[in-house]
Amino acid sequence: MRISTLFGRTLREAPTEAEQPAYRLLLRAGLLRALPGASHALLPLGMRVVRRIEALVRDELERISGQECRMPLVQDAGLWEQTSRAAAYGSSLARLRDRNDRDLVLAPDSVAALASLARREITSYRQLPALLYAIGAAYHDEPRVRGLTRAREVMQAEAWAFAAADELEQIFDQVAAAGERILECCGVTTINVEAAPTEPGKRAAGAYAVRSPSGDETLAICLSCGYAALLEAAVSAVSPPYSGAAPPIEETATPDCPTIASLAAFLHIPESATAKAVFFDTPERGLIFVVIRGDRDVNEAKLREVADVSALAPAGIDQVAAVGATAGYASPVGLHDVTIIADRSVSAAGPLVAGANKVGYHLRNVVLGRDWQATQIADIAQVRDGDACPRCGQPLAFERGSVIGRLHRLDTELAASLDATYLDLNGVARPIAMGAWRLAIEPLLYAIIEQHHDDAGIIWPAAVAPFSVHLVRLGKKPATHAAADALYAELRAAGLEVLYDDRDESAGVKFNDADLIGLPTRVLVSDRLLAADEVEIKPRDGEAFKVAREEAVAAISVWVAADRSGDLT
Repeated sequence: MRISTLFGRTLREAPTEAEQPAYRLLLRAGLLRALPGASHALLPLGMRVVRRIEALVRDELERISGQECRMPLVQDAGLWEQTSRAAAYGSSLARLRDRNDRDLVLAPDSVAALASLARREITSYRQLPALLYAIGAAYHDEPRVRGLTRAREVMQAEAWAFAAADELEQIFDQVAAAGERILECCGVTTINVEAAPTEPGKRAAGAYAVRSPSGDETLAICLSCGYAALLEAAVSAVSPPYSGAAPPIEETATPDCPTIASLAAFLHIPESATAKAVFFDTPERGLIFVVIRGDRDVNEAKLREVADVSALAPAGIDQVAAVGATAGYASPVGLHDVTIIADRSVSAAGPLVAGANKVGYHLRNVVLGRDWQATQIADIAQVRDGDACPRCGQPLAFERGSVIGRLHRLDTELAASLDATYLDLNGVARPIAMGAWRLAIEPLLYAIIEQHHDDAGIIWPAAVAPFSVHLVRLGKKPATHAAADALYAELRAAGLEVLYDDRDESAGVKFNDADLIGLPTRVLVSDRLLAADEVEIKPRDGEAFKVAREEAVAAISVWVAADRSGDLT
């Protein structure tokens, strides 16, 4: 490719609104352009990187017998409703109607569609296990759009494992290992973190995360034992339940104290000595009354899983009153016929101050198990920086990061909801167990640049570089032009992918652009080098050296091959 004809020019400066270094480099190197509506266009250089990543995905998944298919971006909404996944995604699921008034969605993934296909295509245990994958667009109607790390529309690779329940773990482990090899080839250092199930039927979940100062996720990490989780799924060490004696329950006047902060200030007690009441409305179970220690916050992802509901919404005042509770002064004491979920912090705390279900009053010395009963006691609290690690007890540390991929073992629930079954060896119908793996390609592209750049520009890992060689021509002599053109043709004939800077620009402009674009190998042809019958080879992050012109193609080919294999010496 000649730079003189390349669509997408380099920029000396990025737009002022581009704040993060990796995003600025994407724009300046001509890989990406912002469009109206917080969307982006990948230019030819950026697309070449994406195609490289896609090739890595295909190679690794087909190595473990994956078969590629294509899934539609626009899918029937009825399929999503049938599996309760529409409620799980809630307002982030983009909906539309066609000319026949059919309800459709812009799909964020293809799990339900694949389960529907499996129902028709898989009938016998002889067809299992099976591994399918697809690479295509996905759409998330994100409330916050942040460049490529959290975009509404992304290219993503998905793989789906179908198996008998006792075979799923083995094939899914192969998919997970393939995912790690893909990321290793991309040169990206990731952290395997625990993640919350994002929808019904997903019971075991994990994610590939990268440390990133511009990331939109919080990672809870133990630097002592290596425990790592997204904040949505992070847990802390369990404190033993309270077992001591407690004074009798006592009502006390607390005028104008509808919040935990105002209550603690009025009684001159820490917020940790109070019980916080939080009410949620759910599609499956109606009102849920959550009780948590006053200094803790509810983790809604954990609560959804514990309560086995698809969505949570704040309950209305009328809903709260209907179960006998009083908003601002609510208490689980004396309530019946309502689902009460208590965080384990309440179980461990002992006597607490809780509402009296009467405006202006609270109850002292309220004890779970003695004064009220919970429907469930579970970990539903948001972990805080410094909480004890659940594995080793050392303090957890918070870091910023981004998620570039997820893994979910769905077991048999999703397939069962669609009646996707197979006949086992004895002719008995069994639900198909499923696992899903997903890799977001544009966020991965961003992570590659974030981890591989310097002050001058990008430093591409060889496996994903848009071209292998950046050929630079310097000088105005016709012989130099002819020599550079000839070397360009010879390198291409040798099977090398070459970006040829054939512009009539200064040496400074050309060298700056070469460093900015960041291809692994720069090759220079100039008047002075041609006079010595030499060309210069310079690795992007190394020292330049010269070779004889007649040996240039062979030397460059060897160098590029060694760079790709990691055998440079």
